[in-house]
Amino acid sequence: MGIIYFLLAITATTVGAITGISGGVIMRPAIDLLGGLDAVSGSIMASIAVFCMTVISIGKRVQQKAPVNCKISIPLAAGAVLGGKLGQLFLSAIVARVDNNTVTITQNAVLAVVISGVFIYMLNKSKIASLGLKGFAPAAITGVFLGMQAAFLGIGGGPINVAVIIFLFGLDTKAAATCSLITILAAQSSNLLSVYLLGGFAPFDLTMLPWMVVGAVSGGFLGASVSKRVSEKKVDIMFDTVLVVVFCICITNIIRAFV
Repeated sequence: MGIIYFLLAITATTVGAITGISGGVIMRPAIDLLGGLDAVSGSIMASIAVFCMTVISIGKRVQQKAPVNCKISIPLAAGAVLGGKLGQLFLSAIVARVDNNTVTITQNAVLAVVISGVFIYMLNKSKIASLGLKGFAPAAITGVFLGMQAAFLGIGGGPINVAVIIFLFGLDTKAAATCSLITILAAQSSNLLSVYLLGGFAPFDLTMLPWMVVGAVSGGFLGASVSKRVSEKKVDIMFDTVLVVVFCICITNIIRAFV
């Protein structure tokens, strides 16, 4: 079983590092599909794997001297720290009141709706004018929102980061992907710190975590290396393909939860 989690992590994080969707958006619903874990344990494992991937991926991009829009990425990251904490608290409050099945259905349903909206936007982004927002406050507020949804859904940040950054700030897909990864790192750092302070990791089933961490680190290196050689058009195609796959997984998880 461990090798399956390794393959899941390396595939998800490689694609995530290239497109900026973090890989968590693939891992989280896929973990539900594999079964055997409660919703919170699955979310935490995906969050830790995503954290490892983003550290490696951002480090590689810095080493490669990839351009980073600090005026947008820094306030996004600052807002994501607060948002990550709020999202984890929200998830914990829901888990305390409802059963695991309901949590799984809720997370997958929300993610499916988000994926649908992002997919429609990305297909039509050339026809939709960017708002071209500037300044610390808009980026920080956006970061809070992105951090909350990342922590609550356990997806690291996912495709909504890239779509929102493109629409609000007018960046291209590759530049938005870099900003997204920085936001994801901040959100997941806050998220995991909240878990640690609220009782630690001992209550959760993290048996498969070592396999996922090795896969995520490998995916971070691989994705960062491939990213610099992939064209903007290919990134867009990969991004849209991931959205379709994840949407199908979410719908499958919801159906299974009701059966």
